[in-house]
Amino acid sequence: MKVRDADILIVPGYTNSGPDHWQSRWQSKLSTARRVEQAEWSKPVREHWTASVAKAVNEAERPVVIVAHSLGVAAVVQAMPQFQRRVAGAFFVAPPDVANPRIKPRHLMTFGPYPREPLAFPSVVIASRNDPFCTFKVAEDIAGAWGSLFIDAGEAGHLNADSGFGPWPEGSMTFAKFLTDL
Repeated sequence: MKVRDADILIVPGYTNSGPDHWQSRWQSKLSTARRVEQAEWSKPVREHWTASVAKAVNEAERPVVIVAHSLGVAAVVQAMPQFQRRVAGAFFVAPPDVANPRIKPRHLMTFGPYPREPLAFPSVVIASRNDPFCTFKVAEDIAGAWGSLFIDAGEAGHLNADSGFGPWPEGSMTFAKFLTDL
């Protein structure tokens, strides 16, 4: 699949992805990419976030490819029962452990727990060994339950701009390969 053949949905996490974040950079470079907007980026409500994701998927005109980061991953997975269109694939980066009672802010737990069934579409989960929002073992377990290809990003923090992942050429190359294989 090529970029022009897909509706690429960028699904940021808690507080959105700023201009230096790799998601914002990709959105500006990928001609068919658009961001799934949330009414409240800093006070996420599961029902609102999942409704926004489902609406974007259901309004797509081409096959849907999702690019989600952090809480965006949880919003996508929790929105799946509302999808009326088939998703061609999902690229999940740094899923948070929304079942962890120590997660901050605590209201992020309302997005959990994750469903444990295999996903109905191809997916990749990329996780860091030192992500403060999810242990590597939990991320690997989530990916296994979903039937996702799991990629070890090494010691990469939360894979966001604060961790040095504004320009993320390795991620871009991995996404290009994923898209080509769909």
